[in-house]
Amino acid sequence: MSSTPRVNKYKSLRNVVTRLRDDLRSSSNGGVDFVLLFAYNRTGKTRLSMEFKDVGKKKRGQERDTLYFNAFTEDLFYWNNDLEGDSERVLNINDESKFFNGLDTLALEPIIEEYLHRYANFSFDILFGEKKVIFNKEVKNPRYREGNNEPELITKRNIKVSRGEENIFIWCFFLAICEKAILGAESYNWVRFLYIDDPISSLDDNNTIAIANDLTKLLRKLESTSESNEPIKAIVSSHHGLFFNVMCNELKKTSHKVYYYSSNDDYYFLQGTTDTPFFHHIATLAELKKAIGDGKLYTYHFNVLRTIFEKVSSFFGYDDFSYCLDDTNAMLHARALNVFSHRDSYSIYQPRPMVDDNKKLFSDIFEHFVTRFEIKLP
Repeated sequence: MSSTPRVNKYKSLRNVVTRLRDDLRSSSNGGVDFVLLFAYNRTGKTRLSMEFKDVGKKKRGQERDTLYFNAFTEDLFYWNNDLEGDSERVLNINDESKFFNGLDTLALEPIIEEYLHRYANFSFDILFGEKKVIFNKEVKNPRYREGNNEPELITKRNIKVSRGEENIFIWCFFLAICEKAILGAESYNWVRFLYIDDPISSLDDNNTIAIANDLTKLLRKLESTSESNEPIKAIVSSHHGLFFNVMCNELKKTSHKVYYYSSNDDYYFLQGTTDTPFFHHIATLAELKKAIGDGKLYTYHFNVLRTIFEKVSSFFGYDDFSYCLDDTNAMLHARALNVFSHRDSYSIYQPRPMVDDNKKLFSDIFEHFVTRFEIKLP
């Protein structure tokens, strides 16, 4: 492990942006292709991404040079809920943004759909002329009975998807646009940088890992498919330890820099590091510890903990995760982990909160594990 690296402090966000843009300078001048930033919430990550974008609009009189994803990206989509008729709920698109430059001409729908079906079970139609998105979903037919002529599933149209489903749709929309920019589509020939801030929202750990893997596959295309001499560069920032760890591991063989970013009332700080800040399982356990402390435990957390137990038991040469359990209550704890890990009725977008008894049970299993193995959590 390397010694603690120097912490650089900056008086303004503009100075931080200057440093980041210098890191991403031409590769022939020693620049890197990717910058990864870890920062906790409420440290100004989103403001930093907007400052980075604004600097690009002011350099040499150009209109812009950064395609970004952050909380403001989600604001480019807004609902018309048809509150009077309650029959046509559509997601409107703010087509004044250059984000949608290729909407009519670049056949984005198949790419969006390919990404979306990795995470979700609903579909969509983009009405290009009206700048609207309609969502559809197959649901159980209440009239279906075995042996009658009614179909088992029917398609509900013009539905309002959940907040998590909406976020994942917008993320897939962004990935489709990134693909077109990377391939040199004329509508996005102004893109020199991608700035991605916290794409993770309302997802379980399995989908968190899937999104990180999909993103790193896309980012690697920046190095190999750009027709220009200098490929598009990228910054990814996040507060999510597991997501950030996967990104670090997947990009560790690329040209990149990793920073811990923080701020106070007077300064902004960048601490560079060559070490992956979080080990996968430690990051996950830290998230579980926080969920216990906040009282925000959901049933899928049993599956997360069981997965860790399986890997730890395997590491020590045992075939069964019960190696990680308290001997006194092993049967009860094993049953809880098995039952709550194998039910398929828990939505990743609308997770089911644990009842108080299960919260206590989960906390007992967790505390025994971290105490027994003397795990120090951040």
